[in-house]
Amino acid sequence: MTDVAVRAVTLVGADGTTSTADLAAPAVTERPSSPLRSRVAYAAAHVIPKPWADNVPGAPADIDWDATLAFRRHVYGWGLGVADAMDTAQRNMGLDAAATRELIRRSADEARAVGGSVVAGVNTDHVADEVISLDAVIDAYVEQLHFTEDAGAGVVLMASRHLARAAQSPADYERVYGAVLAEAGAPVVLHWLGEAFDPGLAGYFGDADTVLRIIEAGGDRVAGIKMSLLDADAEIALRSRLPEGVRMFTGDDFNYVGLIEGTGEAHSDALLGAFAALAPSASAAIQALDVGDSERYRAILGPTEALSRQVFAAPTYFYKTGVAFLSWLNGHQDAFAMVGGLHAARSLPHLSEIVRLAGACGALERPDLAAQRWSDLLRLNGVDA
Repeated sequence: MTDVAVRAVTLVGADGTTSTADLAAPAVTERPSSPLRSRVAYAAAHVIPKPWADNVPGAPADIDWDATLAFRRHVYGWGLGVADAMDTAQRNMGLDAAATRELIRRSADEARAVGGSVVAGVNTDHVADEVISLDAVIDAYVEQLHFTEDAGAGVVLMASRHLARAAQSPADYERVYGAVLAEAGAPVVLHWLGEAFDPGLAGYFGDADTVLRIIEAGGDRVAGIKMSLLDADAEIALRSRLPEGVRMFTGDDFNYVGLIEGTGEAHSDALLGAFAALAPSASAAIQALDVGDSERYRAILGPTEALSRQVFAAPTYFYKTGVAFLSWLNGHQDAFAMVGGLHAARSLPHLSEIVRLAGACGALERPDLAAQRWSDLLRLNGVDA
């Protein structure tokens, strides 16, 4: 990354005072010439709405499919896979059941067309009733499982709010996951999402021992587990206990640099919302690991972690706003808009800090465009830029 400033921009603080910062040139500009080898990496991608549509809170999602699929091609172009219809795509936060199915179908078609790797979230969220029985949870999971497999996407078996409400003991989790895994036509990735991402999932699974029993009972139907507890020590501890051949996919957007690098043979692969915003840097860093250059890996990816921590700052479940904001700054969508009106979920000072940190670590792919768009947004909000 060059140290030469490309553009100076105005920043706004929590007290309304302004300052300036320089946006550096992009850290990475060259795409990979061969597939990534040392780590499996998925970017959990967001959806892009039609900016003129009625994407207000509670309304069905009206998605700009051309822009949404173009963003997935951008991710594939950097050698990463796409994790679709996950929480980054606003599952349970604006993406309704019909739009979810359409997203999975279109994303799987796009992956086939360009030779990309796609996995998609399977949940129970198409069921309108908040409280359902364990048998109904199984049926709901299996319905989405079969749809996703038939569409041609790999499966991430997401944590279910319905199951969190219905389960009374670890045995209930084991029963449900055992029944659903028995229906899987190919190995799936399990999903352990912490309450920072979704307060409705507090206490999910109960503990790591339950997870391990589910994985061991699932046998070759479990390819791995995505762990998103924002607790690096807990991830490392579970990773060390996984059966041979079962991958740990880090979902820790606070600590991914060290977890992905690992030590010796022990490391995490990646399934991260942060990588949707950082695809060039993520790709270049893994390419460095491919040739055994850990120092370059850390030099590229290390500076991005402060940006990710800001994007995922509490309340963490509003991180989607930062992902969409960076997509807009980088020119991947025409408007800073989100389904469900979620673009209003972060304050101007919060977004200002994202601009500063993105500019500092080279995460702005088109700094001139980012500077112009940010200045326009400030003026729209009454800040002299």
